[in-house]
Amino acid sequence: MQTTDIFLALTVVTIWGINFVVIKLGLQGLPPILFTALRFLFAALPLALFVKRPAIPLRLLVGFGMFQFAFQFTLLFSGMHLGFPPGLASLVIQLQVFFTIGLAVLLLGERPRVTQLVGALIALGGIILVATQLDAKPTLIGFAMVIAGGFCWAIANILSKKMVGVNPLQLVVWASVVATPPLLLTSLVIEGTAAWISAATHLTWVSAAAVLFQSYPNTILGFGIWSVLMRKYQTATIAPFALLVPVAGMLGAAIVLGESMDWWKIVAGMLVLGGLAVNLFGGRVLQILRRATPS
Repeated sequence: MQTTDIFLALTVVTIWGINFVVIKLGLQGLPPILFTALRFLFAALPLALFVKRPAIPLRLLVGFGMFQFAFQFTLLFSGMHLGFPPGLASLVIQLQVFFTIGLAVLLLGERPRVTQLVGALIALGGIILVATQLDAKPTLIGFAMVIAGGFCWAIANILSKKMVGVNPLQLVVWASVVATPPLLLTSLVIEGTAAWISAATHLTWVSAAAVLFQSYPNTILGFGIWSVLMRKYQTATIAPFALLVPVAGMLGAAIVLGESMDWWKIVAGMLVLGGLAVNLFGGRVLQILRRATPS
């Protein structure tokens, strides 16, 4: 990879990792569903006025917008609102990788490699460790909601497999358009007009900055750069950079929010990241070993 592209990839994963800290800060002044709705409202506008709708069936666009954006982030934001720590959220959400593999087996008839199954078991050990250390009921519910958010992300990944030659910017802008109205309606019904009025009257620069960071650097810029790199290089070259997202998330939460780095968080992080690494690199390592072993 060119040095500038390595820098761009590191910038994106850092933005995506620090974003979990930004979410936590934004939730201090905004209810979670309204926060989610505002994120995608600003991601959609004004770009939707200038960017064409992607040439894919409407059902795919709606499904992707709802699962990738509306459902995933409502669950993630709500889980963090209930007290699930941002550093751990950046780690647990990565279960989407293994959910995606499982759904591909069930729905697309793909056959998982042995290394993928081993990686899933290793990562599962880290998630079980996290679960055993959470004792407050709201935090446990938040933990479950973050996991459910990862599952919604996996469904969106399966839907994206049915999209061929889609412009990434068109997809993210119009998926944001799809997600915004139901999010606003759900917020109005569940969180109520009182929450909207309170958020508006007590709006701080931190909350406003959190929404704008979510919409532009995190959604539009991050997704745009990532898609360019994915087209320029092989998937196996770019995908491993995503392993750094939980690292940036956990370090950012520790530095900015003072989130403790307990031993079990470190071990859980090593297990989940180790499982992801086995999933990404295990097959290639086995091939190298087979070639090196005399027949």
